[in-house]
Amino acid sequence: MNKPLISVIVPTYRREEVLRDTLTDVLAQNYPNFEVLVVDQTPEHEPETDIFLQQLADSKKIQWFRLKWASLPGARNYAVRRSLGEIIVFIDDDVRLTADFLAAHECHYQNPKVGAVAGRVFDRMKLSDSGGDLTIDYLPPEAMDAGIAWYYIDLVHTIKPQQVISARGCNMSFRGEVFRQYKLTFDERFKGSAVREESDFCLRFRQTGYQIWYDPDAYLIHLGEEAGGCHDISTRSAEYQIFLYHNHFLMGFKNLTFFQALRFFYRLFDCQVLGHPPCNKSGSIFKTIVRLSFYFLGFISAVGTLFRSLWDDGQIYSRQDF
Repeated sequence: MNKPLISVIVPTYRREEVLRDTLTDVLAQNYPNFEVLVVDQTPEHEPETDIFLQQLADSKKIQWFRLKWASLPGARNYAVRRSLGEIIVFIDDDVRLTADFLAAHECHYQNPKVGAVAGRVFDRMKLSDSGGDLTIDYLPPEAMDAGIAWYYIDLVHTIKPQQVISARGCNMSFRGEVFRQYKLTFDERFKGSAVREESDFCLRFRQTGYQIWYDPDAYLIHLGEEAGGCHDISTRSAEYQIFLYHNHFLMGFKNLTFFQALRFFYRLFDCQVLGHPPCNKSGSIFKTIVRLSFYFLGFISAVGTLFRSLWDDGQIYSRQDF
């Protein structure tokens, strides 16, 4: 039986050796029918990486797209428009895969109810902190409540297949028709680290009627490199911190009911500002006041984004592509 074509999309920004390792793992897959699209937003690579990518592109092992801007949701949209796969897999540029990774995603699409697969993510730093032995069989019911799910979902430690409400952006896949028939796109107004861009997409994905299915066998190791990724601004800047909150508020405004949003914004305050679990931030009064300032600035920024959406949908990078 012919296997469906899988499009593997790898956005990348300022990554070198880890990107080469990631692509080496992708190309070593035992799945027989896939294409690889690398959306490269790095201004200038190390010579070794340039040579590596050029050789792969020349041998038709990857499609290598070089762009002059950096946006994770923008890069995803750019590659989707050029993909041919019946299944589209998104991974980060700092992951390690087993040879069965793509096959583990593909097998679930034989179920007509499944429109997306969320893979298990072993975060290097989380595993280091926990000793790697914190596991649960099933997520609690709260993890299916869009208002508070984000503080219960932890796909690193969940070891049983189950339906979920969202996926991790570094390890997720969708039916191609989600983009082509239902016209869903990633919202390019999610900036900074683009935190919550995949959550926003998965909440809007619900309109398709498909399920998101979590499979611990579709796993990868997320290295979580401190430098690079696909950020459009420095992670140490005040602007980055504002967008951290902006993105949370924007997701809530767009997708939640009034009471869901109230619960979500309260949990955001409790976790990110006050530092309570699972965020576990410093309880210093000074740091709490600084985080509170960013919380309010992020709220105001998100309100401004919503106001501008009356005449501007914010898809600036996609508009440049037409």
